[in-house]
Amino acid sequence: MFAQIEPSIISRMEYLEAIDKKDRVDGTAQARRLRQIPPETGKFIATLAAKCSRDGEFIEIGTSAGYSTLWLSLAAKEIGVRIKTFEILPEKVKLAKETFRMTGSEKYVELIEGDFLSHCDAIKKISFCFLDAEKEVYLECFKAVAPKLMENGLLVADNAISHRDGVKPMMDAATADKRFDCLTVPIGTGEFICRRISRT
Repeated sequence: MFAQIEPSIISRMEYLEAIDKKDRVDGTAQARRLRQIPPETGKFIATLAAKCSRDGEFIEIGTSAGYSTLWLSLAAKEIGVRIKTFEILPEKVKLAKETFRMTGSEKYVELIEGDFLSHCDAIKKISFCFLDAEKEVYLECFKAVAPKLMENGLLVADNAISHRDGVKPMMDAATADKRFDCLTVPIGTGEFICRRISRT
């Protein structure tokens, strides 16, 4: 999957990585920063997604400029699914649309402008979810995703180490839920993985 990344995707990833690096040091307001995952996390979540069932939806909560979505699109292409990705900020939606157009990823990505929580009722089954939004909505997103996750489905939440205080309410709820096995992986800023082990 990673050995055959198309040049247009590599070029766009490098472009977004440069913006993200600049954002972190030049005083760009937090809401405008890309705040995207590092490449090693991208490879990690794409590897996880590629092993999930094709029978449910593959979703991403928090598109930003589409960097993490590009990684997930590699898995989507490999297994023959589409990623539904949700973003609420118009300026980031514009950047994400540019990302998917320039890389030819539109056939593997459905970008939805709006709050995931206002769209989740239309989603019946989820195979994979990557959660990388504002930390105060993590718990509510988990509660919305959890009952829809298929057996062996995965929810992966970013910033489990770097923003542990903000993510902790969701982590505690997931860990206490007997339907899930949970694990924090020390890659990037920390990924909290919830695997659905039981439908009851």
